[in-house]
This record gives sequence, structure tokens and C-alpha cells, in this order.
Amino acid sequence: VNIDDGWQGGRDEHGDLRPDGKFPDMKGLADYLHGRGLKLGIYTSPGPKSCAGLEGSYGHEEQDARAFAAWGVDYLKYDWCSAGLIYDDAEMPAVYLKMAAALRATGRPIVFSICQYGRADVWKWGADAGGNLWRTTGDIADRWQIISAIGFAQDELAPFAGPGHWNDPDMLEVGNGHLTAAEYRTHMSLWAVL
Repeated sequence: VNIDDGWQGGRDEHGDLRPDGKFPDMKGLADYLHGRGLKLGIYTSPGPKSCAGLEGSYGHEEQDARAFAAWGVDYLKYDWCSAGLIYDDAEMPAVYLKMAAALRATGRPIVFSICQYGRADVWKWGADAGGNLWRTTGDIADRWQIISAIGFAQDELAPFAGPGHWNDPDMLEVGNGHLTAAEYRTHMSLWAVL
């Protein structure tokens, strides 16, 4: 169960990131999900703000990684967003590696998702930057033209995936209501192959 952008509140007087009122107890939520055989994923940015303008992890990477581990988070989507205001594309590997190292230092296995829309040939350096997966494209939408353009353009990236790290053509849109049943089956099948 992945909570995308929008869960973040502010930081307290110690700089600790707090969830907003919609998610008052992240540890309790993780425990609830784990008790049902599910995992918890959340979202943040290497920039000062998320895509929605909420608190990012810039300058708090180690602190946030420790909080995520203490809460019981299993997956982190790390979305470039406002990081582009501070860093240039050539700095992406080091920026992502910083959070990957912070996550590893917690001792908790947290799947690390590099999200920067396939810029700077991320598939060539994503694994070395600690990524378990990396977005290879811009955002997907529940439209066949977008899904087919993304899905059928991934084959040349296959050599960059391997055990523990893989290409991410973005989320499944299955069931969102704008495709035919055959298109949704094709979408699901293609993503399974990828």
C-alpha cells in the first residue's frame, strides 16, 4: 500500500518530519498493514518540497530515513520534483545515493524507488545509486496512446534490469475506467513481462 505525495506535515522543533492529520500514526498504520501481510510505501523528494509543495527531505536525509525505518516503512518513492531547483541532472546519481545510503544505514530493508522520469539515462546508473527501481518515463495516464507508447518502448532497457533492480515504466492503470477490457489485459500482461 503506497501513500504518494500528500501525507507530509511539517517538521517539529527538532527537524523531525511529521505526517499530517490524515495519517496521525504511521507506525500504527505500518503495523496494521504488516499484520495483514501487506507492506507500506511512502513518498518524499530529495528537494526541499514535494511535487505538491509539501515537506521534502533536503538536508534531512539521514533523519528522515531513520524515521521511515522506525515507522516500519517498506518502500520509498523518492521523487525529483523541487530537487531540480538545487541540483542539475549530472548530480542525480550522488543525490539519490545519499538517500540510499541513509536507508541502508537504518538496517531496515526498504525498497528504494528512484523517480526522476527517466532523465539522464537513469537505467545506466540507477543500480549504482542504490535504486531498486527507477522510473524510465514521464507520468502514465489511463489512455491507451500513453500506455502503449510507454510499454512498447521499454525493450531496449531490459539489459539494465536484474536481480534486485529493475526498470519502472510507472504504475498500472488497470481498472481506472478509460480503456477497454482487452486494453487493460494487454497493459497488465505487458507490465508483467517488463
